[in-house]
Amino acid sequence: MVEEDSMIEEDLKYAYDAVRVSNKLLKSQLQEQQQELEGLRLDNCSLKQLSKQQQSLIQDLQLQQEEGGLQHQIVQLKRENLDLKGQLEMQEKNMLKLQKQLKTSMKQIQDLTGRFQTAAQPRRPPTLPAYVLFMCFRYADSGHDEHGIRSLFAAVVSGIKQVVKKHSEDFGVVALWLANTCCLTNCLRQYGGDQSYRLANTPKQNQHCLKNFDLASHCQSLGDLAIQIYQQLICGRALGFHHPLARLSSVSLPSALPVAAMLESETMQGLSSPRSPSYRKQPAAPAYRLDSLLQQLSSFHEALGRHQLEPVVVGQAFRQLLFTVSSVALNYLLLRRDACYWSQGLLLSCNVSQLEEWLRAKGLQQSGAREVLQPLIQATKLLQVTKTTQEDAEAICCLCTALTTLQIVKILQAYTPAAGLEERVSPSFISSVENRLAERTPAGPCQLLVDTAHLFPVHLPFSCSPVQLDELRIPDSINLTFLTRV
Repeated sequence: MVEEDSMIEEDLKYAYDAVRVSNKLLKSQLQEQQQELEGLRLDNCSLKQLSKQQQSLIQDLQLQQEEGGLQHQIVQLKRENLDLKGQLEMQEKNMLKLQKQLKTSMKQIQDLTGRFQTAAQPRRPPTLPAYVLFMCFRYADSGHDEHGIRSLFAAVVSGIKQVVKKHSEDFGVVALWLANTCCLTNCLRQYGGDQSYRLANTPKQNQHCLKNFDLASHCQSLGDLAIQIYQQLICGRALGFHHPLARLSSVSLPSALPVAAMLESETMQGLSSPRSPSYRKQPAAPAYRLDSLLQQLSSFHEALGRHQLEPVVVGQAFRQLLFTVSSVALNYLLLRRDACYWSQGLLLSCNVSQLEEWLRAKGLQQSGAREVLQPLIQATKLLQVTKTTQEDAEAICCLCTALTTLQIVKILQAYTPAAGLEERVSPSFISSVENRLAERTPAGPCQLLVDTAHLFPVHLPFSCSPVQLDELRIPDSINLTFLTRV
C-alpha cells in the first residue's frame, strides 16, 4: 500500500516535470511568435512608409510631366500667336491695298462711263461700253478674284447712276445707258452659267464664258437698274413735255405739248369753236402744232434706234408715251366745257388719224400704242355722233366701251351744240345713256380722270449678241489708256 502510494507520487512528480518542461517550451514558442509578430508589424510600417514615399514620388513625376506639357503648350501657343499676328498684319496691309484698288477701280469706272456719256458716233458701236465692262468682269473671273468682281459691280452701278442723274434732261445720254445696261445684263447671261442662255452661242463665244463665278444675282440687280433708267427715260424731263400736266384741276391750264398739238392745233382750216359769251381768251401760249409732236416723237424713235434698243423695248416706250398723250388730252376734254363741241371732235379725229399713220410708218402698230389711244378715239366719236333718239343712246353705249360712265356723262353734259344746227343734249337723253351704261356686264371702273402717272409694266427681253469679244477694238479717240487687252 505504501509502495503504491509512493509510485503514484513519483508518477505525479514526473508528470508535473513534464508539464513544466512543456510549459517552458510553449512559453518560449509564444515569445518567439510575439517577437516575429512585432517584426512583421515593424515591416508593415516600413512598407506603408515606402508606399507613401513611392506615391509621393509618382505624383511628383506626374506633376513634372504635366508642367513640362503645359510649358510645351505655352511655347506652341506663343508661336501660333506670333504667326496669327503676322497674318493679321499681312491682311491689314492687303485690306489697305484692296481699298486703294477699289477707289482706283471706281474712279476708272466713273471715268469710263463719263467717256461714253454722249451719244455714240456712227462708227462707234453704241453698246461698246457694255462690252468693255463685261470684259473687265471676265478678267476678274479669270483671276478668281471674287472681291474684284464685287467691287467692279458696285463701281459700275454707281457710275451709271451718277451719269444718268447728272444728264437726266439729256434724252440721248439716258437712252445710251439704258441700251448699255440692257446689253451688259444680256452679256452676263449669255456668257454665264445658265445653259438656256447659251443656246445661240457659237463655239468661239462659248470659249469666252465665265469660268469661276455665277453672276445671276448681278443680272437681277442690273435688270432692276435698267427698269429704273427706262422709267426715267419715259417720265423724265428729257421728253420735253409735262408728264403729267400740272394743276389739272385749275381753270387756267398750261398749254402743254400734248394738249396743244392734239386739241389746239388747227390742222383743218375753217373749223371754229362755239365760245360762250362768258369765255375769256387764255393768255398766249407757244404755237405747238401736231407736226411738232410728231417731229419730237420721231426724234425719240430715231435716238432709241440709234442706240440699238430692242424693238420690244422701243414699242413699250412709245406705248407709254402715247398713253401720256392720250390721257392728258382726254383729261383736258373732261375738265374744259369749252372744248366739247362737234368741230373739236372732227379736229381731234384727224389728229389721232395722223398719229396712227405715224405708228404704221414706224412699224409700231403691234406695240399696243394704238390700243392706248382708244379712249381718246371714242371721245372724238362721241363728240361727232347725233345725241337725240334712243337709237343714238344705244349706239353711244356700244361705241364707247373704253370710256367710263362718268366720262361719257361728263362729255355729254359739257357738249356745246353748233349754233343753229344742233340742240343741247337733253337731260332725259343723258339719263337714258346713263341707265343703259349701268347695265354693262361687268361694270367698268368709275373714275372720271385718267391717271396720267400710270406706268405699264416693262419687260426687258434677253437677246443673244452676235458680237465676237476678241474682235472688239476700243477707239483711240476715247482715250482709255488705263485699259489693256490681255
